[in-house]
Amino acid sequence: MDFFHQFIQQLINGVSLGSIYALIALGYTMIYGIIKLINFAHGDIYMVGAYLGFFAITFANLSILPALLISMAVTACLGMLVEKLAYKPLRHAPRISILITAIGVSFFLEYASMYFVTPTPRTFPNVIENVSFNLGGFVINGQQVLIFGITIILMALLTYIVQKTKLGKAMRAASFDTETAQLMGVDSDKVISMTFCIGSALAAAAGVLVGVYYNTIDPLMGIMPGLKAFVAAVLGGIGILPGAVVGGIILGVIEALVSGFISSTFRDAAAFAILILVLLIKPSGLFGKNVNEKV
Repeated sequence: MDFFHQFIQQLINGVSLGSIYALIALGYTMIYGIIKLINFAHGDIYMVGAYLGFFAITFANLSILPALLISMAVTACLGMLVEKLAYKPLRHAPRISILITAIGVSFFLEYASMYFVTPTPRTFPNVIENVSFNLGGFVINGQQVLIFGITIILMALLTYIVQKTKLGKAMRAASFDTETAQLMGVDSDKVISMTFCIGSALAAAAGVLVGVYYNTIDPLMGIMPGLKAFVAAVLGGIGILPGAVVGGIILGVIEALVSGFISSTFRDAAAFAILILVLLIKPSGLFGKNVNEKV
């Protein structure tokens, strides 16, 4: 019974962590779905979002929800700016040029952040009371409730945008065939900019939630979660939105189980072992679409 109790508790912890990975992975998979770009600067957008939330709470004395909205809004603008300055001029360049540029943008954001906010880790303010809910012997703390709630709201909002709005229809058309969508009147530049906007806003939300959950942030905090979110996107089937969510949840659960029953030392190794296994066994991801096809 003790093993079962611990297993369920680790599942709860894993879903909480996986929700954050899912928010970041959605940005990866949205951008790849439309312009076939792996935006390796996406993890650093998440880091910038965490710092914006930190400063909004610490210096402006805002509560968590206004700070979250400000962080998402500013980071959405940053995402569009990065796309306009770094990626748009290379839209028809070889893939390797765009990939190298993405890595360069990542380093630029990291070291620019170090210059402005110093490399010293910051302690994220305690924005929610240390409350916990005991459900049948399983404990869910206030931070996890906040993460679950915000993640569900943001994913529902994204689903509505993609499935029910004119912008979402244009995004789906562009992801299927950008050139044909342009011939049908879709403004591909606007669609790509809005994709970066939405993806960056989701990453910023994840950054703020991580700050709330772990109580510490630093300028290099985006490297590992960014890579893990990429693994989550590949696991679910990169370019497929439900796949990013499922991949993030699975990755978070596996990490929690490895940490709880084996050792936290192997937590990061488990994530990349999953990537290797997926690429060897089912490179198209769980949702089955070949990564070389239009999505």
